[in-house]
Amino acid sequence: MTLATAIHPQSSRRWRGLALPVVVFLFWEISSHVGLIDPRFLPPLEKIAATAWHETVSGDLFTHLAASLARNLTGFAIGTAAGISFGMLLGLSRLAERLIGPTFHAAKQIAVLAWIPIISIWCGFAETAKIAFIALAAFIPVALNTIEGMRGAPAHIIEVARALRFSRLQLIRRVYLPAAVPSILTGVHLALIYSWLATVGAEYFMAVGPGVGGLIIAGRERFEMDLVMLGVVILGLVGFAMNATAERIERHALSWRDGR
Repeated sequence: MTLATAIHPQSSRRWRGLALPVVVFLFWEISSHVGLIDPRFLPPLEKIAATAWHETVSGDLFTHLAASLARNLTGFAIGTAAGISFGMLLGLSRLAERLIGPTFHAAKQIAVLAWIPIISIWCGFAETAKIAFIALAAFIPVALNTIEGMRGAPAHIIEVARALRFSRLQLIRRVYLPAAVPSILTGVHLALIYSWLATVGAEYFMAVGPGVGGLIIAGRERFEMDLVMLGVVILGLVGFAMNATAERIERHALSWRDGR
């Protein structure tokens, strides 16, 4: 191990992680110019960059991105809040688990995309339907991880709390929630990823209004592959940024377990 690697191990890992994308982009660029791939189907990077510049200057790119992020964060917030509440209910109440649990555990097996026709009939194709679909995608992982976290509270700590005559609210605040925080944060992290994927699906299958998905559809219909690839790159970059941000927040929120 070199001195630089020993001093900056995280920086070294980041550079190694960039190796594959760099190779892919080089192959992409060379293939588009030498004729290995038809540039009509895979345009060169400079054409995509030119399209990105044009869309940025015109303001259309920001309009589509802002619309996607707004509906994504709205659906994510609704789904996360509902998932935590529902998960706490099933995780703490045996009666609720017996009455609602079987239906929920059966419904969670249904692919999220399968709900699009139902949501479209109930809510139409406007903004409400998209947010409802995104909220559903965020709800499931948060609810499942909250249930698991609540049930994973240490039994001996619960016994001590009951011996000290903790009220139900005190048990939840001081025992169950602290024990469930790591699992809940994992669910929120997954919900952030799933909600962004659902945003793309909602915009693609409910194509009304602006959004990155709508940008891709416009490029497909006009056979402008540079516009399509621009949309794909934006989706990847935003998803990567969301995942990295969620990881950092999760590490910071759980730093108390390591004594930092």
